[in-house]
Amino acid sequence: MQKRTIVILQDNALRVEELKVAFSNAEEFAVVGTATDGEEGVNLILKLSPEYCIIDLILNNLDGLGVLERLKSAGCNSKIIVFSALGREEVIETCLSKGAAYYITKPCPPDVLVKRVKDLFLSPSVDKKRVEVSNVPKQLSLDEKISRIFISVGIPPHIKGYSYLREGIKLAVESPDVINNITKKLYPMIGEKYATTPSKVERAIRHAIEVAWARGRINNINDLFGVQTYLTGEKPTNGEFIALIADKMLLEGA
Repeated sequence: MQKRTIVILQDNALRVEELKVAFSNAEEFAVVGTATDGEEGVNLILKLSPEYCIIDLILNNLDGLGVLERLKSAGCNSKIIVFSALGREEVIETCLSKGAAYYITKPCPPDVLVKRVKDLFLSPSVDKKRVEVSNVPKQLSLDEKISRIFISVGIPPHIKGYSYLREGIKLAVESPDVINNITKKLYPMIGEKYATTPSKVERAIRHAIEVAWARGRINNINDLFGVQTYLTGEKPTNGEFIALIADKMLLEGA
């Protein structure tokens, strides 16, 4: 049997490996490339021309929407399945409009995902719907919850402040009192992890927040917290923004 080639782009190496093993164990597929970086993923897909691609929306450097746009403009013929925790209707519609053949929401076990792809594309009798929302209750990781918020408010993953902000929020969730000593404690902790200085961490986080506000996503931000948190023209400090999202995570049981 001739194996169908597939490239997997997911947000972290562990998930990539899980899906790689699952698809490699299926006799119908051969995994020819993997990546957690969107830029690298685009280059892989254009170079290898796989029959199928499994793409997350949360990727390093270039997010999944950017990957879809680049592949579409390049005339890529691969069948693209978006496999993401983001299940909002407008996100799904955007992905389908940018060339995705199908959308499956997480969580979905790797072996079930393999079966879905086989049923969808290798079984002639299946009615091929383009969107599938998993009935399994979503239990997102803290990283995934934070990334969903960043995408919603317009913080792009390719800027340094994205990673620094995410780390700051995670630290504030783990130790809420760290937010009271942001300059002498939080920034140095983030800087140590990313081998940079506290002042560069502070500037990068400020830039990330300014990017979000420049994109005019105030309504999205207010919707997230269910109240009119900010008015047009108002911008939170770094500490306020980190504390606000960290509090939301803690209230949601992070």
